Amino acid sequence: MTDIVMPQMGESIVEGTLTKWLKKSGERVERDEPLFEISTDKVDTEIPSPAAGVLAEVIVEEGKTVAINTVVGRIDEGGSAAAAAPKAEAAPAPAPVAPPAPVSAVESPAPPPAAAAPIEEVAGPISPLVRRMARENSIDLRQVRGTGMGGRITKQDVEAYLAQAPAAPVSTPTAVPAQAAMPPLPRAEAPKVRIEPMSAMRQKIAEHMIVSKRTSAHVTTFHKVDMTRVAKLRARAKADFQSRYGFSLTFLPFVVRATAEALRAYPLVNSSIDGTNIVYHNEINIGIAVALEGGYGLIVPVIRNADEKNVVGLQRAIVDLSTRARSKQLKPDEVQGGTFSITNFGSFGSVFATPVINQPQVAILGVGAVEKAAVVTEDDAIAIRSVCYLGLSFDHRLVDGALADMFCQKVKAVLEVWSEEVL
Repeated sequence: MTDIVMPQMGESIVEGTLTKWLKKSGERVERDEPLFEISTDKVDTEIPSPAAGVLAEVIVEEGKTVAINTVVGRIDEGGSAAAAAPKAEAAPAPAPVAPPAPVSAVESPAPPPAAAAPIEEVAGPISPLVRRMARENSIDLRQVRGTGMGGRITKQDVEAYLAQAPAAPVSTPTAVPAQAAMPPLPRAEAPKVRIEPMSAMRQKIAEHMIVSKRTSAHVTTFHKVDMTRVAKLRARAKADFQSRYGFSLTFLPFVVRATAEALRAYPLVNSSIDGTNIVYHNEINIGIAVALEGGYGLIVPVIRNADEKNVVGLQRAIVDLSTRARSKQLKPDEVQGGTFSITNFGSFGSVFATPVINQPQVAILGVGAVEKAAVVTEDDAIAIRSVCYLGLSFDHRLVDGALADMFCQKVKAVLEVWSEEVL
């Protein structure tokens, strides 16, 4: 027997919620095949099977929250699905069936439904979650437009396809004679509230937001940045960038690159607090906040050694991590070890925000929308420039206002005098 345990999905995670078993007791499972789904405050993902065999025992039921390394089930590596399944009772003798009625010349039997397209024929890799959604909803994946990297079909693509699918035609009811009509009934009022439980991830996020506010002395400073140089470079390169790499060039990798330069110049902002000690991190690992399911969840996957990557490498990492975060394909070590975080609320049109620090870090940078605005230049002229606002929330227990502003000025300077070519 091989034990199946609740994995640790982050250095600060001590428990997880088993949200769904993807196999039933007695079913065959292959090694590394998705076995169950878990949810924590940092990640919502599928967990692969540690061995090949038969799921012999389910110990932890769906919806239960248990500590890490708790045994949630067991796999019999020597068993078979047939042996593990309970013996079926003898079926009763079938009842006599009347011969089918002859088919008239007008009517003809409906043709059998077309089989779904083999997944192998669909362009791009298909995640286990997408495979299961296609199987459960009888979806021909050739009809689904993939918006992921290289045309990859994501969970959101399948959900969008299901939402746009035409509803089945409703037969028109036969008219009821006037004398037999039912008396009119009063229209039922819509309920004034709807109550549903928080997801496990939402509960954990709520707990950690409260803990962060109680732990850190939050202060936020804002700086206006002229993004005109970056905007022109991006406009000039984005078509070639898209054709060469298969994904779009956004403003975020430029901000991450500038932030890495500032963290190298001001290492205290890249540190954390341990009691009365300051922990300086030698690596610059930047977490990127990713909104899930229309904004109802949040994951912060980490770009490791962000200071060693150029704009192309940073954009590739952002696309890869955000895509796999939304399709529940992140690995445990990809959501831990961050030393600083960035949240791009500008992607939703927001200009200002005061982000909450991602513990145990001491600062988080928020990026507002890049918008064109009339600006007074140094020679007192008025010009149209591309402008955005950066909001740095910092822990005033360790980072003072002067240091926070110098850090932001460094980020601002790198972006405003950008000279590095992308391609």
